[in-house]
Amino acid sequence: MSVGRLGVLALVAMLIATVTSAQVEESGAAISAAELEAEMATTVPVELDGNRLFWVRGISSYPAEQRAERIKDRIKALARNPDFRADGLRLVESDLGIKIMAGNQLVMTVFDADARIEDVRRPVLATYNLERIRQAIADYRQARNPDTLLREGLFSLGGTVVLVVIIALLLWLGRRTDEWIARRVQHRIGSLGIQSFEIVRAERIGSAVRRVVYVIRILLVLLAVFVYLDFVLARFPWTRTVANRLFDWVTGPLVTMGQGIIAVIPNLIFLTILFYVSRFILRLIRLFFDAVARGTVTLAGFEADWAVPTYKIAWFAVVAFALIVAYPYIPGSHSDAFKGISIFLGVVFSLGSSSAIANVIAGYLMTYRRAFKAGDRVRIGDVTGDVIEMRLQATHVRTLKNEEAILPNSQLLNGHVVNYSSLATRYGLILHTTVGIGYETPWRQVEAMLLVAAERTPGLLREPPPFVLQQSLGDFAVNYELNAYCGDARNMLPLYTALHRNILDVFNEYGVQIMTPAYRADTPEPKRVPREQWYAAPAAREPEGDKKTPLPQEEGLGVRAGKAEGFNKTPLSPS
Repeated sequence: MSVGRLGVLALVAMLIATVTSAQVEESGAAISAAELEAEMATTVPVELDGNRLFWVRGISSYPAEQRAERIKDRIKALARNPDFRADGLRLVESDLGIKIMAGNQLVMTVFDADARIEDVRRPVLATYNLERIRQAIADYRQARNPDTLLREGLFSLGGTVVLVVIIALLLWLGRRTDEWIARRVQHRIGSLGIQSFEIVRAERIGSAVRRVVYVIRILLVLLAVFVYLDFVLARFPWTRTVANRLFDWVTGPLVTMGQGIIAVIPNLIFLTILFYVSRFILRLIRLFFDAVARGTVTLAGFEADWAVPTYKIAWFAVVAFALIVAYPYIPGSHSDAFKGISIFLGVVFSLGSSSAIANVIAGYLMTYRRAFKAGDRVRIGDVTGDVIEMRLQATHVRTLKNEEAILPNSQLLNGHVVNYSSLATRYGLILHTTVGIGYETPWRQVEAMLLVAAERTPGLLREPPPFVLQQSLGDFAVNYELNAYCGDARNMLPLYTALHRNILDVFNEYGVQIMTPAYRADTPEPKRVPREQWYAAPAAREPEGDKKTPLPQEEGLGVRAGKAEGFNKTPLSPS
C-alpha cells in the first residue's frame, strides 16, 4: 500500500477506545475492540505548528481533544530536546496495540480497532504515524532555525512593501476613475424619465456609478490584505495555525449563509413577488385617494377631507394582510427563537400602546365626524383657540393667548367640542352680549340703542340683521341680549371689544344708565315708563291706528326684536 494511500486514511480517523487513552497507553490494561468501538467519540487532528499529522479518537471519559493535546505536547517536548534524535523513535508490540516509544517514554499507542476502522493493518498504520512524528520533529526544529527565521522575516517585509504598493495603486486608480466618471460618463448619461417627469437625475446615476467603483476598490483592498495576512502568518511557526484557519474563518460564514440562501430561494422569490404586488396596490390606492383629495374623483357622501385618513387606513390594512401572508415564508419563522421574540414583542406592544392605539382610533373617528378641521376656532373643555394641526395621537390648538395646547384625541372623543367656525361662513356666527337696564327706560328705546351699537361696529354682518332678546325681568332691571352675526370666528374677541365700546357710547349719549350689576337700594319713585316716553329716541313710533304691538319676527337662528312695521332706522340724535 502506498504512502499517499496511508496519508488519506490517516486524515479520515485514527483510534477507537473504551477507556481513557492515558490509562491504555501507560498502564497497558486489556480492552476489547468491541468495547472500543462501542464508546467511540469524535475524531480530532493532532497538529504541530499548524501542520496536521494524523487523527485520533477519544471516549467519553477521555475526549479526543484532550488525547490529541497530550500527544502534541509529547511530540513538542521531544522536538525541543536538542539531545533527542528523531531516529530514536521505535515501535514496540504490546498485548493492546503497537506503542510508539522515544526511548523509555511513550508517545502514543496504535490499537487494532484503529486499524480496522481505517481498513489497514495495525503495523502499517503504526509505521505511518511513526514517520509523521519524525518529520514533524524535523520540521519543528527547522522552522525555528535562525537562518530560517531571518529568511521568512525578509519575505514578510517584502510582502508588506508589495501590499503598500498595491493599496497605493488602488487608491490612485480610484481617484482617476472618479475623475473619468465625472468627465465622461456623467456628462454623457442623461436623466431617466417619462416625458416631463424626471425619475432619476443624471447626477444620481453618476453618483451610483462612483459608489459601485468605490465598493469594488474596497473589495480589492480587502482581498489584498487577506492574501498578505495569509502569506505572512504562514511564514512563522507560531502563527501558521492562524494562517491555516484564516480562509475557513472568512469563507465559513459565507458558505453557511450561501447554503441558507440557496435553501430559502423559493421563499425569497415568493416574498419578492409579494412585496412588489403589495407596493403596486399601495401606489394605486394612493393615486386614487390623491385624486379624491384634489376633487378630481368624487364619491357620493364622501368628503375630500377624508381622503388622507382613509388612505392611511387602507395602507395599514394592505400592509397587515401582506405581513400575514408573508409570515410563513420568512426564513426562520418556524424556529422557536423567532416565535418567542414575536410573542414577546406582541406582549410589549399590547401593554405599552393601549393609550396610543386609543388616541389613534379617536383621531380617525374625529376626522370622520368632521368635528373640526385645521384653522377652525373651537372650545374643547376649558381650552379655546384655533386648531393648527391634527395628528393621529393628539390635536394641537393655539389658544387666544397664543399658547399651544396639545390635547389627546381620546379626550376629544369623550369630551364636549364646540366649533365656532363650522357654520360661521355659511350662516354666520352669532355674537351676543347682555345688559341690564332699569324699568324706567322704555324697552323700545333700549332695543333701538342696542341695534345702533351693533350698526356702529365694523366687522358685523348686516345680513342677517342683528336682533335683541329680552332674557328676563329681573328684580331690579330688565336683561336685554344683543345678538349680531359675524362671518369670521377668529375675530370674536376684537368684535366683542368693539361692540361693548359702542354699547357704552350709545347709552352714554342718550343718558341711559346700565344697571348691571344691579344696585342694592331703590329710589322712592316708581320704575315705570310714561306713555309719552315709549318712543323716546332713537325708537321709532308705530304707525297711526295700529293699536296692537307687533310680535317679533323669527328670522333664521334667532328672533329680531324691534323690527315692527314702520320701524325707522334714522341716525341717532340726542333728545
